[in-house]
Amino acid sequence: MKLSVIGAGYLGAVHAAAMAWQGFDVVAVDTDVAKVASLAAGRPTFFEPGFAALLAEVQASDRLHFTSDYSEVADADVHFLCVGTPQRARSKAADLTHVWQAVDSLAPHLTRPTVLAGKSTVPVGTAAAIAERLTRRAPAGAGVDVVWNPEFLREGYAVSDTITPDRIVVGSIDGRGMAPLREIYHRQIAAGVPFVECDLVTAELVKVAANSFLATKISFINAMAEVCEATGADVSALAEAIGYDERIGSKFLRAGIGFGGGCLPKDIRAFMARAGELGVSEALTFLREVDEINLRRRSHAVTLAEQLAGGDVRGKRFAMLGAAFKPDSDDVRDSPALDIAAAIATRGGEVAVHDPQAMANAERSYPTLRYSPSAAEAIAGADVVLLLTEWQEYRELQPADLATLTSGRAILDGRNVLDPAQWKAAGWTYRGMGRR
Repeated sequence: MKLSVIGAGYLGAVHAAAMAWQGFDVVAVDTDVAKVASLAAGRPTFFEPGFAALLAEVQASDRLHFTSDYSEVADADVHFLCVGTPQRARSKAADLTHVWQAVDSLAPHLTRPTVLAGKSTVPVGTAAAIAERLTRRAPAGAGVDVVWNPEFLREGYAVSDTITPDRIVVGSIDGRGMAPLREIYHRQIAAGVPFVECDLVTAELVKVAANSFLATKISFINAMAEVCEATGADVSALAEAIGYDERIGSKFLRAGIGFGGGCLPKDIRAFMARAGELGVSEALTFLREVDEINLRRRSHAVTLAEQLAGGDVRGKRFAMLGAAFKPDSDDVRDSPALDIAAAIATRGGEVAVHDPQAMANAERSYPTLRYSPSAAEAIAGADVVLLLTEWQEYRELQPADLATLTSGRAILDGRNVLDPAQWKAAGWTYRGMGRR
């Protein structure tokens, strides 16, 4: 089969390259001409471990082509919809502008029976609306089958998550369009990856339900960190103890400054907004508190930094280690690290930000902050060091080495990845998130 991928952003570019690697002929279309040119030249437009090598390999095979011309995808057997669904301005709801633009641009070129497989995270009911729209606007009419195949990519692991996923979910209307998806994923199915067939609305709900559960688990342990600080308990020991319960599990139980990125925050907000439209807002009221706990972690980190600076950040120097919302990514969307840095700068603190990969994106989003080309330069002369993104190079920092660079010996471990005993023994004032 020949495949098309509509949208060559983070999701689409990785999916296109992975499908080409599996042997399919793939055409990826995007309206951003500069992005298309860069990817066509083998230059990734974002940082993702393993993606540059994968892109180079499939480009050499001539199985992957990037274009801005929708007519070039007309002969594809399956079209994967991979456009973004950001949060709508001044609303919690998802902005589907890119979805409808892509559908309307693709529709005139669907002249024969084909399948549109949605991977974008959309409000429940969107897939059915797309099917109805294509029936009216595509020349093939009802010959276009719409299925929903949600993505479950983790930034930093996107390549492996695409090639060897932990599950594949496909929703359809009465099973129509399912066979081509089974053929596309035959390698994964043969390897034992669960293939879940369901209806369209269930498939749409799977992704937002999964993200809501993960967000809830993260905010739960962060709420416990608040209790631990009030009682003198240690949240890391608490998380370890409850994580042994197989009903709970240890994953996503590390307290810190909260989650960010382009998925969890906007997805839970869009889920709440859609529930309200469906008249079941009460079912998801708990997500409002999940979101509030998450945002509260950022302001709490600012308070802790202020305490480490002697009660006033004005005129004090702060080294901000991390700008991306998570390690192994250059994504700064809704980044807790940058929100904290900006808040301290607004209060009069002198901040210096460093990140191994996200500096360019951070500077575009927060141009008024000061950025240092190396961690050592950010740390030099700092009164307080804040570890805000748990990159491996930051986790390996040694207190004795830092002491030769800083003006003060105070560190906020915003991700609870350092050894408190080691830093305290070296004469540092250490503060974690809910840790002793």
